[in-house]
Amino acid sequence: MNTTYGYARCSTNETKQDINRQKRELFELGVTEDKFIYWEYESGTKVDRVEFNKLLDLVEETDTIVCTEVSRLTRSTKHLCEILQIVQEKHIRLIIGNFVVDCRNDDIDPMTKGMLMMWGVFAEMERDIISQRVKSGMKNAAAKGKTIGRPVVTVAEIPNIFMKYYPKYKSKEMNVTEISRLCNMSRTTIYKYIALLEN
Repeated sequence: MNTTYGYARCSTNETKQDINRQKRELFELGVTEDKFIYWEYESGTKVDRVEFNKLLDLVEETDTIVCTEVSRLTRSTKHLCEILQIVQEKHIRLIIGNFVVDCRNDDIDPMTKGMLMMWGVFAEMERDIISQRVKSGMKNAAAKGKTIGRPVVTVAEIPNIFMKYYPKYKSKEMNVTEISRLCNMSRTTIYKYIALLEN
């Protein structure tokens, strides 16, 4: 039985909607069930990705791997070469959007491989440009005396709603989870405010 597997990836867990969009597109590209989709929040530069490696170990001859674009597979040209090698050795089919690399009966033809490698170069170049812009922006901000990162919260800036329940925490009438729910704040934020008041 030939199985079509999907792979979706986002760099951070702040873009969950993007993962869902990828999943919808994977169904349009031939994946039949949610259980056949492997997804994770990892950098495209990371080679040792748990779910992607699981998928590569799982696929068998004549199976298909589908993803929406080459940057979801990897943002490294070297890693893309390694993936293509696995596709050839396992005699599987790789579908990237509307681009098909079919090695079920033969190796990758030079034209297809060249096109895919070009995509890989552009994906890697895009990553490097973004990285340079971020570093440049941080350096420029530091030169202007701006604080980089999240602003430091002072005791005076702790919200009133937290201060309303804080005495009940001190008297052990309420715990962090209860205050977190009532204030509509994360437990991490609650602990941060407690630390500010008690240090």
